[in-house]
Amino acid sequence: MPKVQRSNLLDFVTYTEQRDAIRADAMAAKDLRRVHLGDHLTFLFENPTTIRYQILEMMRAEQIVKEADIQHELDTYNAVLGDEGELGCTLLIEITGEAERARLLRRWRDLPGHIFMTFLDGSREAAIFDDEQMNEEKLSSVQFLKFLVAHRTPAGLVVDLPDLQAQVDFTSATRAALRSDLGA
Repeated sequence: MPKVQRSNLLDFVTYTEQRDAIRADAMAAKDLRRVHLGDHLTFLFENPTTIRYQILEMMRAEQIVKEADIQHELDTYNAVLGDEGELGCTLLIEITGEAERARLLRRWRDLPGHIFMTFLDGSREAAIFDDEQMNEEKLSSVQFLKFLVAHRTPAGLVVDLPDLQAQVDFTSATRAALRSDLGA
């Protein structure tokens, strides 16, 4: 998947002037790539449009102008995108209530190894979690995942952790968006 390049970014003043249109495009892209799995898991499959928007928002919010700082944002957010044959996504573990959130994030520490992407050919692939988003005691409520897709067509998601068991098939629109992101 192509990465966001420095040439794709605007200074924060110009971005602010164009923000409504850029935001509308990014939200439309996110809507196609947002998948809910069970009651607590929301996956947002990222692509260059969604990542560009995130970088521009950071540059605007923090008024970033130094090239080294802009490059840091590029490197950080581009890392969320999948490489060739991969899909990258942000997983939001949504739990209301601070005490309940803390308890469940400890209880669900074993979530890595229990989330899979399914494919039209009947195969499935385990999510690759970012080790920096968890420790020995608990998960972070925001996770960055990658799925190795290769030349398969994504069909859905499965979680088989006993407390969270769920399955969802992608809509045809989501499947088409993900295939487009893969260059298929």
